[in-house]
Amino acid sequence: MTTRTDIATASAAHFPSENFLNRELGILAFNRRVLSQAKNPLTPLLERLRFLCIVSSNLDEFFEIRVAGLKEQLKLNSVAVTTDGLTARAAYRLVSDEAHSLVEEQYALLNDEILPRLAEESIHFLRRSAWTAGQREWIKDYFFREVMPVLTPIGLDPSHPFPRVLNKSLNFAVELDGKDAFGRSSGAAIVQAPRVLPRVIRLPQELCNCEYGFVFFSSVLHAFVGELFSGMNVLGCYQFRVTRNSDLFVDEEEVKNLRTKIQGELPQRHFGDGVRLEVADNCSEVMADFLLSQFNLGETDLYRVAGPVNLVRLMQVPDWVARDDLKFAPFRPGFPKSLHKGQIIFDDIRANDVLLHHPYQSFAPVISLIDQATSDPQVVAIKMTVYRTGTDSVLMQSLLHAAQNGKEVTVVVELMARFDEEANIGWATKLEEVGAHVVYGVVGYKTHAKMLMIVRREEGKTGSLLRRYVHLGTGNYHPRTARLYSDFGLLTSNEEICADVNEVFKQLTGLGRAQTLKHLWQAPFSLQQNILASIKAEAAAAVAGQRSRIIAKLNSLLEPETISALYEASQAGVKIDLIVRGVCALRPGIKGLSENIRVRSIIGRLLEHHRVFYFYAGGEEKVYLSSADWMERNFFRRIELAFPILDRKLKRRVIAEGLQIYLTDNQQAWEMDANGSYHLRRGSPDKPRCAQSELIELLKPDLLSWSEP
Repeated sequence: MTTRTDIATASAAHFPSENFLNRELGILAFNRRVLSQAKNPLTPLLERLRFLCIVSSNLDEFFEIRVAGLKEQLKLNSVAVTTDGLTARAAYRLVSDEAHSLVEEQYALLNDEILPRLAEESIHFLRRSAWTAGQREWIKDYFFREVMPVLTPIGLDPSHPFPRVLNKSLNFAVELDGKDAFGRSSGAAIVQAPRVLPRVIRLPQELCNCEYGFVFFSSVLHAFVGELFSGMNVLGCYQFRVTRNSDLFVDEEEVKNLRTKIQGELPQRHFGDGVRLEVADNCSEVMADFLLSQFNLGETDLYRVAGPVNLVRLMQVPDWVARDDLKFAPFRPGFPKSLHKGQIIFDDIRANDVLLHHPYQSFAPVISLIDQATSDPQVVAIKMTVYRTGTDSVLMQSLLHAAQNGKEVTVVVELMARFDEEANIGWATKLEEVGAHVVYGVVGYKTHAKMLMIVRREEGKTGSLLRRYVHLGTGNYHPRTARLYSDFGLLTSNEEICADVNEVFKQLTGLGRAQTLKHLWQAPFSLQQNILASIKAEAAAAVAGQRSRIIAKLNSLLEPETISALYEASQAGVKIDLIVRGVCALRPGIKGLSENIRVRSIIGRLLEHHRVFYFYAGGEEKVYLSSADWMERNFFRRIELAFPILDRKLKRRVIAEGLQIYLTDNQQAWEMDANGSYHLRRGSPDKPRCAQSELIELLKPDLLSWSEP
């Protein structure tokens, strides 16, 4: 299976390669900032454990996609360089060193600080050596009752080759001595842990001298693995886990039915080329070398860990432990005052544009909008894009009901949404079964824009007319992530914006040339062009001695032409603030190049996800919200939108809530230096400013507004 890589030669940029930072190292730097949340003693203890698990989850995807891409280039002996001037081989060496260091630091934090601190709070992860007789008896009974019946130990010999190991699955390599009933003595066996078995087991409280007692599945199997190999001696039992290349590559130009092709490719994702092997730190050298050879991996691909090889499975523990004092204080999202409880939501949107700031404000109005449209006899059509929505989406259920109720339902489903392909195919199938129009966008371009349009027949001054209502957002139509990710959404019936959205839907479902849009900036046609033009306009204003300013909030900043334009604007004297959560390839603060550019990253309890673009524009103060980061894939290989905030009051809200409050944060803000290193900015203890905490307080519900159910 081959993988796509984002390669841009240094010649594509106007500045030398030393003025750009490496993407993969930037991803690891972001995860160090996430790990800092787990290190921070001010973070509630169970949340520290959760952040530790988030790092593991992030690293899994990093290896599955980014490291897999580097290894594909190594196989091809690629000599291409990225904008930072590194070849794949040079980048891989640096990435490997940094990843090993990060993982070592992660497990040290788990063992030396978090687990002991949890034990102090009567939350114990019980080691085998510390089991009491009663605990051991209960665990042994659990093993025979729940575990052993579903295990299939595989002895390795000529008739039992090394089994196919699923991506990221838990497995055990067992070293044996002796002969079995057939006289075989291969000396090794593999035990694969079925995914139906929990990786963390809670013991009955009466068996523990603590409130919560847990044991790892790996400890259970280690303790009783001998029961699987009667009459033989177990010399060693070592947990291991292989991470595989999980990037789907579908040659869309050669595919006649994209959905069928992806359905055929998905099972192979579990068995892509190996890119990383994790083993327990007690694994013998002989067994480690044997496992590496089975997956065609080298010594640098081996990660020895002092604990469970999959920390992601510990993510559930904070939810199992009823200790609110060890978690972030819950908050209830508020509602815009322009939405009135019990009123038809279309009336509110027709009166004024409505801005939603998630998760500080509820996602419920979006759900209510679709829900009302489903049963409203005046609604004739619903159109929506779906990128990520989840397997149990209430929004998708509403669309199913709408189609069953006779509405014209059109859904643009992105089948290539990474790791959500299977869920999206499932929804596409269900929608087609009830008569909805399902399309898969444009071949070669992912549909990443977040847009919903409802067409309603209403009475006007001159009789019946069709009025359009639109929702545009920076985040996915996913109610669960809307509680965790910061995003903006706009509800509007502005005729010109609605006409633009209608035009984009026409492109996605039909054929024809792209038309000029009145307000929206659209990738791959006008988004980058308009951003570059806006940056250059600020630079021209600065050269002319006029006021200029650029602020952008993004998840990632990588596209070299945009970075070059920002450098030129800085040289012209434009003050530029970039709030980039994740990877930033731009080097700030270099004299003569970028001394007018500041880069900061906000890492807190919520995932910063909205994209906001601000240009002073001669006092007009253009503000755009977008689904797109400033990356090559977003500009050139995706269908994306940036939409303006036209209402003056809402524009001030976006500037205040989406930009200014983050620029004053002195608790969770990491400032980037010219070398790509980040430094936590700590303000005066008597004047703390935390953007996320302030937004929770600012937008909390009042007695007159709706409340989250």
